[in-house]
Amino acid sequence: MKVVVIGLGSMGKRRIRLLMQYDRALEIVGIDQSMERRTQAEEMFGIKTLEGFSFVEEGDFDCAFIATSPLSHNALIKECILKNIHVFTEMNLVADGYDENIQLAREREKALFISSTFLYREEIRYINRKVKESRGPVNYVYHVGQYLPDWHPWESYQDYFIGNKRTGGCREIFSIELPWLLDTFGDVKGMSSLKGKNTSLAIDYADNYIVSLEHESGAKGALLVDVVSRKAVRNLEVFSEDLYLGWNGSPEGLYYYDFSQKKDVYVNLYEKVERREGYETFIVENGYLHEIEAFFRQVKEGVLPKYDFEKDKKVLEIIDRI
Repeated sequence: MKVVVIGLGSMGKRRIRLLMQYDRALEIVGIDQSMERRTQAEEMFGIKTLEGFSFVEEGDFDCAFIATSPLSHNALIKECILKNIHVFTEMNLVADGYDENIQLAREREKALFISSTFLYREEIRYINRKVKESRGPVNYVYHVGQYLPDWHPWESYQDYFIGNKRTGGCREIFSIELPWLLDTFGDVKGMSSLKGKNTSLAIDYADNYIVSLEHESGAKGALLVDVVSRKAVRNLEVFSEDLYLGWNGSPEGLYYYDFSQKKDVYVNLYEKVERREGYETFIVENGYLHEIEAFFRQVKEGVLPKYDFEKDKKVLEIIDRI
C-alpha cells in the first residue's frame, strides 16, 4: 500500500515513525514545502519526499495522512478525495469545508478519518467504562493547561497555528478533550463559561477558560482550559456516590479510591508505554498508533471509526459557543 504524509513537522514525523511500526511494507512518501524538513525526513526515515501535492497524480497513493497547519486541511482533504485517496487528517480545529468533504468522501467511497487520539487511550477507555457502570450521575473537575511558549520550545508560538485566533492553543485543547468527555459523560445539555487573559502573551484570544457543562446523562463537569499554567498539567477527578477516580494524564497516574480499604489504588493498563524524548509525561505514542490501526481497519475492512467528521462538527459548534 502506498501512503503519502503531507506535512513533515513534528506530527508528520510522528505519523511516519508509527506507520513504519504498523507495517514495514508500506511505501511512504513525504511532502513539505520546506527543504530542511524534507531533508530531515529523508535522513531519519529513508523515504522519498516531494515539495508539493501538485506533483501527485491519481493512482500514485492509496492513503494520505494530512499533518499540515489546520487551516490548510480543507483544501488538501478535497484534493485527496478527488484523486481517490483515503484520508487521515489531524485535528482541523475549524469546520471549513466539512459538509462538502463529507459528501464527496461518501460519493467516492473513500475513508475520511479524523484524529481524536484520547479516544484511543487505555486510560480513557477505563474511565468511560467505570462512569457507565456507576449507578447514579457523576460529577467531574478537569484542568488542562500548559504555558503556550512551552508547547514547541524549538520555535516561537507566533510562527505556527497556535498563535492564530482561529486555531489557537485553548481551541486545540478543547478539540482534544471534548470528544472523549462527550463520549464518556454524554451530550451537552447546557453550559456556561468564563474567559479572560492572564498573560502578556502576544495573542488576540483568551488564554484561560472555566466552563461548566451539564450533560444529558445527568453528569455535570467543571472544565478548566488554559495556556497560562507554567507547569504542564492534566488533572481529572470523577466522583459520585459509588465512584471516585483520579488521573494526572499519564499512564502511571490513573487510580480509584477503594472505599472498603480507604486507600487509592493505581491502575496499570499498559504492558509497554511508548514515549518520545522532549514531550511531557502525558504525551504517549500508544493512542496515536491505535488510531492509525483504526484508520486502516476502515480502509481495508470498512469498519467505521468511533469518531468522525459529523461528531467533530458538533464538537466544533460547542467550542464556537464557548
